[in-house]
Amino acid sequence: MKIKYKVSDRFDYWLFGSMLALIIIGLVAIFSATENMASTNYFKQLTFAAVSLLFFFVIYFIRAQYFKLLSIPIYIITLLALVFVLLSGHTVYGARSWLSFGPIGFQPSEIGKIGTIFMLAYWLSQSNVKLDNLRDLAIALFFGLFPVLLILAEPDMGTAIVYVVILLSVLFWAGIDLFGLFVILSPAVIVFLSFFGTVAALVGFLALVVLLFLFKKDLFLSLTIFIINLASIFLFDLGVKLLKPHQQKRIMTFLNPLSDPYGSGYNAIQAQTAVGSGGILGKGFLHGSQTQLRFIPEQWTDFIFSVIGEEFGFIGSFIVILLFSILFFRLLRIALKQKDSFAGLVTIGFLTTLLVHFFINIGMNIGLAPVIGIPLPFMSYGGTALIVNVSMIAIVMSFYRDKKEHT
Repeated sequence: MKIKYKVSDRFDYWLFGSMLALIIIGLVAIFSATENMASTNYFKQLTFAAVSLLFFFVIYFIRAQYFKLLSIPIYIITLLALVFVLLSGHTVYGARSWLSFGPIGFQPSEIGKIGTIFMLAYWLSQSNVKLDNLRDLAIALFFGLFPVLLILAEPDMGTAIVYVVILLSVLFWAGIDLFGLFVILSPAVIVFLSFFGTVAALVGFLALVVLLFLFKKDLFLSLTIFIINLASIFLFDLGVKLLKPHQQKRIMTFLNPLSDPYGSGYNAIQAQTAVGSGGILGKGFLHGSQTQLRFIPEQWTDFIFSVIGEEFGFIGSFIVILLFSILFFRLLRIALKQKDSFAGLVTIGFLTTLLVHFFINIGMNIGLAPVIGIPLPFMSYGGTALIVNVSMIAIVMSFYRDKKEHT
């Protein structure tokens, strides 16, 4: 006997509604950000929004099990696109990250997030794969880090950071033990502390030694991990020297935005001014002085949240954050209820992608994160990012629709 489901059991209106509301608010903010200039960005974004919603309903009706079958082909296409963009892409904002086919341009690194998450989920959902097995873990790390190396070659540090966080979150959800997570994360923590001077780095190494003692691993393994952490500082220092001057300035500006207020720190300072000047209710639609006088270059992209903060104030910013919170909660709820491990891992990967973009972008706007070119999901101008983000929600909604087939 065929079971009949209620529509609400097969379509998450809260998830879809919060996504749609964010897209609409983004369109309003982009309109305001481009009002006093000869630009077609608003109408382009309107077209992107329509296309992305068309993508949503096409993807939503794809059966969930087909996504797993497509994992390997999509991952291979991802790698080929990332290699091709290095050979034939064109440079935007210092990174060779765009491919163009006639009037259509896109970023392979955005599309590659889906391919990488699919491949990680495919591998980690295999019944014979165990993360306490060094070989299985090494293969998972290869799948996750190979695209990172290609993206760093563009170079696009911001997107590479997103990929690394995705890898860590998927590994955590797949059941990596605390020691494995410690081994992967400790070099990054030591490198971060080294930014704040020798004393901070020494404190980090002292904490590392204490943790290695508490984990009670054999001497050879503990010594190897210590040497890897020590080497990470020298390798990172070498990597920073290989960065282009504007990328080095971004790192220094994050640590001290006032060190270059009219250069690399200008956008961050102006964005903070715009957000802070909005007050409780904001200055009103099309009445934000920072926005309308364009103190922030290309504010319709990475600094779209500053437009919301200035013109709609604390209330408008709170509504945006609330909508994102609803969206994140629904994604987490779907991940927790998944019986199929592949679907659960993909959902967590997508949730992490959106979360990282959300925190870094808003952090950029209020001075808590470096300016690394991370757009705000569903709201910042850009066709590739919008279509990819909406497609992620559509895939999760497909999992949600077919969830009872896995119970």
